[in-house]
Amino acid sequence: MNLFVGNLSPETSEEQLRQLFSEFGEIKSTKIPLDSATGLPRGFGFVEMDDKFHGYDAIDNLDCTYFMGAIISVKESKPKTQGGGGNRGGGGGFNRNRNFSRPEGGGGGFNRNRSFNNNRGNSDRSGNDRGGYNSRGNYNNSNSYNSGNSSNSSGNNDKDYNKL
Repeated sequence: MNLFVGNLSPETSEEQLRQLFSEFGEIKSTKIPLDSATGLPRGFGFVEMDDKFHGYDAIDNLDCTYFMGAIISVKESKPKTQGGGGNRGGGGGFNRNRNFSRPEGGGGGFNRNRSFNNNRGNSDRSGNDRGGYNSRGNYNNSNSYNSGNSSNSSGNNDKDYNKL
């Protein structure tokens, strides 16, 4: 059984890890990965035990315990997925477009550029004008309601908004 050991102190060696877990059963291997850029331990390790029941015993007894100056986390290790590792890049948000050659540029955001009708409230699905900002119904043109029928004596077609 392969175990993941998290939050290891930088001073922890593979031999010390082996010694800690050996009281719960036979150890096949221990591994503390190093950062390729700095050569320093990455703060976690793996312990492979012969028997899965001994592994569960180690999890029960060592998870959330103090070891070498840090409280460690011990869990069953998940198998490595295909193509894992490496830097996967950043940026994004919920439901981001996963096509990395985006013509509109930028990235991230919540549901960006995916609205059903991208006219921002100008009309409903059937095309009827519903108002909203940037509405097709401009209040100062001849198509606005009450145009030409205004009781304004100056003959100006602008609406007097204070009388509504």
